[in-house]
Amino acid sequence: MSAKDTIYQDGGPVAPFVFDDKVATVFTDMINRSVPGYATIVAMIGALAERYAQPDSLCYDLGCSLGAATLSLRHHIKAPGCRIVAIDNSPAMIGRCEKVIAADSGTVPVELRCADILEVGIDNASVVVLNFTLQFIPLAQRDALMRRIANGLRPGGMVILAEKIQLDDAALNTLFIDLHHRFKEQNGYSQTEISRKRAAIDNVLVPETLGAHEQRLRAAGFGSFAVWFQCLNFAAMVAVKQ
Repeated sequence: MSAKDTIYQDGGPVAPFVFDDKVATVFTDMINRSVPGYATIVAMIGALAERYAQPDSLCYDLGCSLGAATLSLRHHIKAPGCRIVAIDNSPAMIGRCEKVIAADSGTVPVELRCADILEVGIDNASVVVLNFTLQFIPLAQRDALMRRIANGLRPGGMVILAEKIQLDDAALNTLFIDLHHRFKEQNGYSQTEISRKRAAIDNVLVPETLGAHEQRLRAAGFGSFAVWFQCLNFAAMVAVKQ
């Protein structure tokens, strides 16, 4: 069970956000209280994978954190011979994820790797998930990553991408940010915590517009693109390789 997120209650200097043991300990509470619709997104990742996972292929969860999307994949995939490869570069996250997977009753094989997703190969894939992961990758490296994912996908393979987004309309973007802060207040975060978390994550999490995501995915070789979920400045997308 996740501990309650109280990381930003204390005063003092705010350090840049990192996925260390302190964050891993409270991550489930943090993300559910911070991302509207998170549970729905995780559930639908599994439902989409059930349709697109191909026999004898790999399904990747890139930036798997504590394994929420991995478990959703594991309990929905029915294609024979499928395996899941879950990757995260945080030892604290992988250490806790190992315990989550070990306690799970699913039967689809899961391989956990502590590695940088910018350096791992993507091969024989039918589904690749980046669940609030790409936003933490430096902008200059995102195009190459999506091309490598596309190259590693089988024809008809799907990438599932959930991200914090920025709106083209400045007024609506400001409105959605304000409403997101209200959402966090309603989930028990103080204005001080919200402000300190925002300072910590500034320049660590860099959001883009939906148009930028679509352009990148199409340039990488994906033929179909759709937004299947959006609540305020959080969205989930799919793209299918030609």
